[in-house]
Amino acid sequence: MKRICFLFNHDQTHQLAHSLPIAMALAARGEHHIVIAYAREAIRREIERQADPALLAKVDLVQLTLKSGTSQALAGVLERLVPATKLLIYRDNLDFFASFDAVVVSEKTTLLLKTRYGLTNLKLIHTRHGAGDRAIGFNPESAKFDLVLVSGPKIRDRLMADAGLKPDQIALVGYPKFDLCAHNRFADRFPAPERPTVIYNPHPSPKLSSWFRHGAAVLEAFRGQDRYNLIFAPHVMLFERKWVVTVDPPSLARVVPPGPAYASEARIHIDTGSAASSDMSYTNRADIYLGDVSSQIYEFLREPRPCLFLNSHGVDWRGDPNYLHWQAGPVLENADGLLDKIDAAVAAHSDYAPAQEALIAATFSLSQRPSAERAADAITEFLEGPTRG
Repeated sequence: MKRICFLFNHDQTHQLAHSLPIAMALAARGEHHIVIAYAREAIRREIERQADPALLAKVDLVQLTLKSGTSQALAGVLERLVPATKLLIYRDNLDFFASFDAVVVSEKTTLLLKTRYGLTNLKLIHTRHGAGDRAIGFNPESAKFDLVLVSGPKIRDRLMADAGLKPDQIALVGYPKFDLCAHNRFADRFPAPERPTVIYNPHPSPKLSSWFRHGAAVLEAFRGQDRYNLIFAPHVMLFERKWVVTVDPPSLARVVPPGPAYASEARIHIDTGSAASSDMSYTNRADIYLGDVSSQIYEFLREPRPCLFLNSHGVDWRGDPNYLHWQAGPVLENADGLLDKIDAAVAAHSDYAPAQEALIAATFSLSQRPSAERAADAITEFLEGPTRG
């Protein structure tokens, strides 16, 4: 029996659904000792909301905290700007992590356990989070994981080409988030719910996002009109702090949330960070997608529908694999005449449908077998050898 830790060490809950279904699939088998470790109480609440209680009862839930006074002091000073607690958690809990055969994570800071803190015998398994095209998802850091679980051939092939992963480091498992979230749907209160609903889903990175240059114009376009409903559901980290700091690409910007005037607009629903922003409730409800580089476009395209993208930074995107998803719909240089451009995108959707279907086929390798079960198979085989029988 192996000891396997599923780690949720993040400020928000948006990465949870990418690995929680796998933890539950392994727990159901009862073949390994499964521990779910989390840093914030909000994460525990979301785990309890999403997981099957009967399966959750089969795992240990452990909250990780900062144990040293130095770490607590540093976090107190730096947390408003950067995720200091998240980074310091590793140093303060080395004995805990060293007690496992494997740690399963959806992000890359956990590599510090090996690269900085010397836990070289610990197997690190990466579930990734999302199935997007940004370069950061395919950087050399990915090759430092012992096993990477990927959603489809697009991800597998690019990890091998760009990040240098070997075939035996990769398992093609599908998209476990679909097992958990595919049927979630926002129960809207729009006065005319039959009108087409647009989801505007900007990314947080100042050098990639459309919010900083065009976000206000997007929201303004939906005020006082009767053609569309709008769900404004940005990436949950956009408004997490007053300043957005990103490493790849390096950027820093102050974030100003939408003003109170939009709260009275019955046709505009604003959600700057609830669980619904990342559990597919909005992407399943919307009829049209408006965004930039968020990987949620692929969750939306699980059912092909009209899309538009804002090229707020004048990117030469054609032929660039980091913007592969922009083949799914018209790319706008600004938000001028936005509603008319949305009308045109809806009318022209049939022109983009073949590209959307090709993107989905490359991104998600789905089968009749749930993705979480396939991921559990891959982890078991990696830790114990080929599956018996």
